[in-house]
Amino acid sequence: MQTSSIPTSSTLTSSTLTHLECGRCGQRYPAGQLMNLCPACGKPLLARYDLETAKRTLTPAALRDRPATLWRYAEVLPVQRAEAVISLGEGWTPLVKAERLGRTIGCPHTWIKDEALNPTGSFKARGLCVAVSRAYELGARELAVPSAGNAAGAMSAYAAAAGLPAHVFMPADVPMMFRIECAELGASVTLVDGLITDCGVKVRQGVQQHGWFDVSTLREPYRVEGKKTMGYELAEQMGWTLPDVIIYPTGGGTGLVGMWKAFAEMEAMGLIGPQRPRMVSVQSTGCAPMVRAFDQGDEFAEPWQGAKTVADGLRVPAAVGDFLILQALRQSRGTALAVPDQEMLDHARTMGSLTGIFPAPEGAACLAAQIRLLRAGWIRPDETVVLFNTGSGLKYAHLWA
Repeated sequence: MQTSSIPTSSTLTSSTLTHLECGRCGQRYPAGQLMNLCPACGKPLLARYDLETAKRTLTPAALRDRPATLWRYAEVLPVQRAEAVISLGEGWTPLVKAERLGRTIGCPHTWIKDEALNPTGSFKARGLCVAVSRAYELGARELAVPSAGNAAGAMSAYAAAAGLPAHVFMPADVPMMFRIECAELGASVTLVDGLITDCGVKVRQGVQQHGWFDVSTLREPYRVEGKKTMGYELAEQMGWTLPDVIIYPTGGGTGLVGMWKAFAEMEAMGLIGPQRPRMVSVQSTGCAPMVRAFDQGDEFAEPWQGAKTVADGLRVPAAVGDFLILQALRQSRGTALAVPDQEMLDHARTMGSLTGIFPAPEGAACLAAQIRLLRAGWIRPDETVVLFNTGSGLKYAHLWA
């Protein structure tokens, strides 16, 4: 692929993208340009679609004949030209009925959405495939991302597939596996003494000095579009119904925000009704800014000082989309809770031995949260609960060695 110009073929997707809209102030912008945050207020931009047009072709009957990737939902994805789609087979991950696990914990209708089976071994492939594809389509020359691990690997993979130089900035103490993955995929890797927020500062410096395009979580509009397909898949795999509860490990929160957006889009297209799951945000006790903000009734989350957790994806002391995460939790009548690292590690074995799924610590945190909420009576034993295992435990094998 050439990286010197926007793709020129006239083969179009069925995307109905219309414009970008600020999730905070509502300001609208044309979609045909590379953008990061809203110029007016500095908050995340969200992609909007012509859903009246989309619903004519995005139907359950039509979906039955489409490829088993997230691109099956092309009408509500942003890429306009078919040749700009950079795909490694991401999406349509299994929704596993965890029968033995459910019986053991007293919640028989427990399901696991296993995102570890995405390319690069995590749910980050969803967001980065769409973000990189759209950046490539709009003429980005070089990409950059701050990451605690999995996002860096996914960005490196899709940038390599597109032929775009990739610059990754990671905390110096991330597991070696993540560094090796990025380097072997051809990315330039810089280790930073500090947290992912410190890495973000370095990325923004590179943007200013070298013209890189920043694909940080919710700093560009399209990672959330890839992540929202988890919501579309969940509805489709459950026969266009939704569970009572979704438990989701939250760092930057793109997936939670994306799924909440997907549910609104699906209702507008007549695919589902108004019923919504109660959304649960799970964090580590060593880094829980969303939990604290939720408990205090705050609109925004203050940065967490001294963030520390073995779950690298949860070590995000400040999220640019904090207000969107908190909105989704409150509008859904959901909740937020933090679990200790050791509890995550212990429940990884519980999940693995009872389901055959070896979860990342972030995924195991969801099981720990479910058990706590069952004991507290917040989840009833007869409710349908979906846990998101966001990545493979193999990348964290050193934690159990």
